[in-house]
Amino acid sequence: MEREKLGSRMGFILLSAGCAIGIGNVWRFPYVAGAYGGGAFVVCYLFFLVIMGIPVMTMEFAVGRASQKSIIRSFHELEQPGQKWHVHGYLGMAGNYLLMMFYTTVTGWMLYYFYLMLTGKFQGKNTDQVGTMFQDMLDSPQILTGNMLLVVAVGIFICSIGLQKGVERITKVMMSLLLVIIIVLAVHSCTLEGGTEGLKFYLLPDISKMKEAGIWATVTAAMNQAFFTLSLGIGSMGIFGSYIGKKRSLLGESVNIAILDTFVAIVSGLIIFPTCFAFGISPDQGPRLIFVTLPNIFNSMPGGRIWGTLFFVFMTFAAFSTILAVFENIISCGMDLFGWSRKKSCLFNLAALMVLSLPCALGYNLWSSFHPLGEGTFILDLEDFLVSNLILPIGSLCYLLFCVTRFGWGFDKYHKEVNTGEGPKLPRQIRCYLTYILPVLLIFLILKGLLDR
Repeated sequence: MEREKLGSRMGFILLSAGCAIGIGNVWRFPYVAGAYGGGAFVVCYLFFLVIMGIPVMTMEFAVGRASQKSIIRSFHELEQPGQKWHVHGYLGMAGNYLLMMFYTTVTGWMLYYFYLMLTGKFQGKNTDQVGTMFQDMLDSPQILTGNMLLVVAVGIFICSIGLQKGVERITKVMMSLLLVIIIVLAVHSCTLEGGTEGLKFYLLPDISKMKEAGIWATVTAAMNQAFFTLSLGIGSMGIFGSYIGKKRSLLGESVNIAILDTFVAIVSGLIIFPTCFAFGISPDQGPRLIFVTLPNIFNSMPGGRIWGTLFFVFMTFAAFSTILAVFENIISCGMDLFGWSRKKSCLFNLAALMVLSLPCALGYNLWSSFHPLGEGTFILDLEDFLVSNLILPIGSLCYLLFCVTRFGWGFDKYHKEVNTGEGPKLPRQIRCYLTYILPVLLIFLILKGLLDR
């Protein structure tokens, strides 16, 4: 079966960026920045994005493009006889399923809050009542399961239409609207009375605030955010590498995607920080910031229903762009592994993902007595921990070692693939850093994730 191809370079960039752009950009980035001193954290984040995130992204794209396969078969195609790198393909495939087992539920949260905001359900509610609505949602298996099933069904349906006609076309529209909405929201937020102080806190590096939060804590938090924001290690980027030709170098494309991902993350902060400061709210509240604090703020501002609706449209698009990208990877894995048609792989995964996502949806209500990581934790926390703290960094380390060591694909082949095509080239002088320093940084991330838990 001939490999499907993306219709345009823009489709590739938006699809790859859509995979990277998700809840981590909009939800996690602002509150982590708020907790670690604002502007100083942002500077550290950008530094680690360049030295860690972009190099690993080029590797994932290179393996995908050179093999013309999804993660389940890409290492089979490139490894030497007798090597076992292909085992990582199964780990990566498992990671994609595990990610979707909780991401579909969280995307359902965004979808439900868009409905609540659009229909004016928050109007007339006081602060406590708005907070209760979030808990009521979590307590309802019908609401969580229903929205999760809707997310899975819509995502699989779009993928079933085809790569170009379904996934690429819808993502292009969705990402374009996302960028327009986020700019409109940011402009509105920055013009709020009192929002200037939020901008100063967010954008002006302040070493004293960094010291207050802890310099080491700030640096490690920035390292974590910079790396995990790109969703590397499980082939979610590599799949789109397998759908493109050799016209453009992969370093340039990786930089473009990282810029777009970072733009959304930083502009999300331009929405949240001025809004929080304008209304005297702390921006380091975690999920409650999105589902309790911001709805209360929208409830109290002129035209809040409109601005709140736009915000949750943006949140839904950000989450759904990741859903489509990972679904496409999962479906492609089924096609590569079993020789299935796209339709057959979609039908199988429709049923599989609906069933596999149930534990997370039920973990806050019917199965709420199960605390896998200690009191106050739920099934979502366990699934998130396995993906974020283990599978993603271990998977990225596998890609790295495969591309730079003589025991894998090898640096020369990787370097040639990355530099094939027009655009910026990866210098050979970076080999020492990629071989000896970057692996240490990734191992540090793995160990830190385990120790923090």
